[in-house]
Amino acid sequence: MPNVPWLLDVLRGAGVTVVVEGDWLNRYRPGSFDPIGVLWHHTAATSSASNPHPALNVCINGRSDLAGPLCQALVDYHGVFHLISAGRCNHAGASRGSGPIPAGDGNTLMIGWEIDYNGVNQSMTSAQYNASIAATAAVLTRLGRNSSYARGHRETSTTGKIDPSFIDLDVMRADVAARMSGGGGTWSQIVDNATAGRFTASANWGTSAYSSQRYGTEYRFAEPVAASDPAWFKFNVPTAGNYRVDVWYAANAGYNTAAPYIVATTGGNQTVNVDQRTGGGAWRSIGTFSLPAGDANRVAVSRWTSGTGLVIADAVRLTRL
Repeated sequence: MPNVPWLLDVLRGAGVTVVVEGDWLNRYRPGSFDPIGVLWHHTAATSSASNPHPALNVCINGRSDLAGPLCQALVDYHGVFHLISAGRCNHAGASRGSGPIPAGDGNTLMIGWEIDYNGVNQSMTSAQYNASIAATAAVLTRLGRNSSYARGHRETSTTGKIDPSFIDLDVMRADVAARMSGGGGTWSQIVDNATAGRFTASANWGTSAYSSQRYGTEYRFAEPVAASDPAWFKFNVPTAGNYRVDVWYAANAGYNTAAPYIVATTGGNQTVNVDQRTGGGAWRSIGTFSLPAGDANRVAVSRWTSGTGLVIADAVRLTRL
C-alpha cells in the first residue's frame, strides 16, 4: 500500500512544480517503508534544457539489474518534480548510518530524490537545487524531523557511491533548515574545472590527477607568467547580493606561493592571493563579495603572479549570504 500518499500535496504546497507520472500511488516495491528522512542522489545521466529528464524512464521502470521504481521523485533540469512513487523504491540500498539516520535498510528509512544530472562533468542546476531544498524542507516538516535528516547518498552508501556530486551537503542542510524556519534558503553552487560549459582556460593550462587532494577527477595547472591568461569559472548568479567565495585546490610544496584569484564583483575585479603550498584538499574561503545577477565568468585563477610554483585551478563554490 502507498505509505506517503500525501507527497503530492506537500510538494505542491511548498511551491514545487509537480508532474504526476502515471499511477504513482500504486507503483512501489514490496517490503517495509517507514521513512524518517530524505536522501539526495544524482542520476548519472546528462540532462539539458532540451532534454530535461533523460533518466525518467529508468527511474520508473528500473534496469536489468535493479527493478523499478528507483525513487519517489525525479528532479529534472528545470527543477520540475516528476512524481513516481508513493511507496518503497529501490534507491538507497543498505545504509551505513549517517547523522540521525541509522544503519539499516535505506529503502525503508528514506524518501529519495533522483536529481537528473551526470555528476561527472555536469553539476546540478540552480533550479534543481532550489526545488530540491523546498521539497526536502516540506517533506521533513511533514515527517516531524529537522534538517539533519536530509542526507546525500554518498553519506549513507555502503558501496562507495559518490552522489550527489558537486554539492556541499552541510550547506544543503543549512539551506533546508533556513527554509523550514521560514526563510528562503541559501543558494550555493560549485563549478569544477571539469564542469561542462562552466570552465574555460587556454591550452597553456595542463591537466593533472597527480594529487589525491584534487576536487573531482582532475585539476588544471600552469606556469606563472607576466601576462593575462586566466582560467575562468562561470556561474549563473540568481540574484544580486553578497556571496561567499570558497576555493578548492590541491596543495603541494611546488605549487604557487601567491596564486591570484580574481572575483568579478559588482564594483569591478578584486584579487585575493592564496598560498597553494598549504591548506589544500578542502574548501577555503577567500572572502565575501558583492556580485551582480546573471550568467557570466565570475571567478578566475590568474597566471600573472610574483609568486613561484605552478598555479592551480580546481574548483570554486559560491554561497549566497
